[in-house]
Amino acid sequence: MDEHKENIHNTDVNVNMSTVEDDKLKSDSTICPKEREDAPRASNSDFSHPVYKEIALANGHINRMSKEELRLKLSQLKLDTRGVKDVMKKRLKSHYKKQKLTQSAAADDGQAEADYDYICVVDFEATCEEDNPPDFVHEIIEFPIVLISTHTLEIVGTFQEYVKPELCPKLSNFCVKLTGITQEKVNAAKPFPVVLKRVVKWLEERELGTKYKYTFLTDGAWDMSKFLNIQCRISQIRYPQFARRWINIRKSYGNFYKVPRTQIKLSTMLDKLGLQYEGRPHSGLDDSRNIARVALRMLRDGCRLRVNEHLHAGQLLPAPSWAATEGAPPPRWPGARR
Repeated sequence: MDEHKENIHNTDVNVNMSTVEDDKLKSDSTICPKEREDAPRASNSDFSHPVYKEIALANGHINRMSKEELRLKLSQLKLDTRGVKDVMKKRLKSHYKKQKLTQSAAADDGQAEADYDYICVVDFEATCEEDNPPDFVHEIIEFPIVLISTHTLEIVGTFQEYVKPELCPKLSNFCVKLTGITQEKVNAAKPFPVVLKRVVKWLEERELGTKYKYTFLTDGAWDMSKFLNIQCRISQIRYPQFARRWINIRKSYGNFYKVPRTQIKLSTMLDKLGLQYEGRPHSGLDDSRNIARVALRMLRDGCRLRVNEHLHAGQLLPAPSWAATEGAPPPRWPGARR
């Protein structure tokens, strides 16, 4: 539901999109801007240690390499050679940065463990019309989760349930054609509260939030801040605490690969990484799998995927990059709205 989400209205939930801005990188006068953008963050912003100068020099050399030189060097290092030039640059810089920090104890976070053990990738499908009127209320009709391990860098589990809509039980022809979800599928499905209870049980069975640290990841802000928020109001249940914070992969992708966020969507992220979409576009589970593939590629390229958005009092807010990385709380049934 990637492109269709771009056109939804925010009349049913107070979402202040203007507050969601990318965190600005702090400058350091001792390193030129192009080299500084990929330099690791030192404790107390101290870049005096020689390892940072070595990394900056390596970054400068990589910036001057041609696409063929980058591909050759990546091949020699047995690294992935797919993707556009800027992606290959970032991949090579991340490799050298990790190598230098492994050899040096200069940076406290240089060899940090993954911020989360598992990441739950979610991409809802919801009721829609070809030209949604301003007062159209979207109801979730597919709840997919793709679970990725940040340690093995693999997809390790999936969850999928269709959901029976309550307000408008009949799907539009446009919605059926877009999502591939038929009227028969939603007629046979359970209402959202039942599906959410199954989600909670699925998360609990994997000991997420108890034994393992986890968080959610979405392609944009809509899934949690709009679709899930509105659906909880329709179903008269509270918004689940475990879904209040998430990684917006568009922000992470744009910041990591230095791509303007206005130019980012799932198809372009896959294309720039040298990947092709697998499955049926606008299938919630297939979209989630492909988003997971982008996330795994970013982790392999050295990106630290961290929570960057959260919902507070129905309002979408950014989570600063310097904030402590907290995992989602143990999954619990949120209870009825009072």
